[in-house]
Amino acid sequence: MQKQGKILIIDDNEDILFALNLLLKPHVEKVKVTTQPERVPHFMETFEPDVILLDMNFTQDADSGQEGFLWLKKIKEIDPDAVVIFITAYSDTEKAVQAIKAGATDFIPKPWAKDKLLATVASAVQLRRSRTEVSRLKKQVAALQSHQSFPEIIGESVPMLALFETIDKLKDTDANILILGENGTGKDLVAHLLYHTSSRADKPFVHIDLGTIPESLFESELYGYEKGAFTDAKKEKSGRFEIASGGTLFLDEIGNLTPAMQMKLLTAIEKQQVTRLGGTTPIHINVRLLCATNADIHEMVATGEFRQDLLYRINTIELHIPPLRERGGDIELLAHHFLERFTKKYKKDIRGISSSAMRKLNSYHWPGNVRELQHALERAVILSSGYTLSSDDFLLKPVSRKVKQENLNLKELEQAAIEKALSQTNGNLNQAADLLGISRFSLYRKIEKMQSENELFR
Repeated sequence: MQKQGKILIIDDNEDILFALNLLLKPHVEKVKVTTQPERVPHFMETFEPDVILLDMNFTQDADSGQEGFLWLKKIKEIDPDAVVIFITAYSDTEKAVQAIKAGATDFIPKPWAKDKLLATVASAVQLRRSRTEVSRLKKQVAALQSHQSFPEIIGESVPMLALFETIDKLKDTDANILILGENGTGKDLVAHLLYHTSSRADKPFVHIDLGTIPESLFESELYGYEKGAFTDAKKEKSGRFEIASGGTLFLDEIGNLTPAMQMKLLTAIEKQQVTRLGGTTPIHINVRLLCATNADIHEMVATGEFRQDLLYRINTIELHIPPLRERGGDIELLAHHFLERFTKKYKKDIRGISSSAMRKLNSYHWPGNVRELQHALERAVILSSGYTLSSDDFLLKPVSRKVKQENLNLKELEQAAIEKALSQTNGNLNQAADLLGISRFSLYRKIEKMQSENELFR
């Protein structure tokens, strides 16, 4: 079995240090011992222990345990995630319990039972590894955020100003938000804006694209798993809910969830807790949910494709992002914004967009919305050799529109004509026959035939 964990032991009794070193060395990676607690900061920096075994009483103050409490506090100041186990006499167990409340992980009584001590240290090593993984992921999230500028959403049109006004009203609330909009409208930017203007802006922001996660990996990604939960689970892993706890979880493309995935998500939201795969202990979570989809989720509820109770949980407030074609002058505003960005990026001396090119941009339908406009400007800047972007620099694809199939069914056309004639003449057969250009007898026979075929006039 592979040895795991680096252990630092601090005790004023050299016999205790010798015995613990002898006992632990065959079972862990490394052991360091010292009789001088003042060297703890040095060892924490150079040795980076997974677990610290700390004597509760040193010679300076042999009974109260205050020196142990003092060093526990200093250790936690250096590393809040440090795993500290107190070494204490049986008579000090009450103080050890107080120490656990102060931040210690566990305590080992003197004299100790060998198997119990080894099990306690092994559990402490695993706890440290778990804390380190969560801390690493949270730092990774924070690092990504620190390199991102505050999300800038360009828009001065009436629909966008109304959207900004609503977002401003939400800055002091923890309400779950559902963001609706077509592909390319900027749902992710709105999610980031909601996060940055919320009271949780200094807490984690975790983004997961549900459209890319197969159902078989849904639980492990969102809830995490314990070591050995399945074949490839070499070590435990925190889920996205756990990592985002205290902050914001952005569930993109939520309309792609299968019914089974919807049920599991609903359970986690309702209970405000998750259980890792292979685990038995529920983990409390505290997240603000931001969800987004380009699907008509209300139609999905009507057809039974999406759970109504889940929709109620995720859309305390709904935000609708307007498509670019409905944003008026924002097309020109965005075009100049992207022109400035890409001329700097590609070091091109392009000073503007011609009026004919702008007319072309304004008349285009933009099925890909802002994202498509951004790509169009980037491509134009790269390929252009002039000082001004012309209409020829924008190779916009024609929008395919389905032409409504004209009804040429003679039987249905005849029936529609008769209905219209009877309607216009208030049921007068003579007048209706004149409108249709046939005799009253012919009209009567046609009506009689229609009645027998489809009972239309009964």
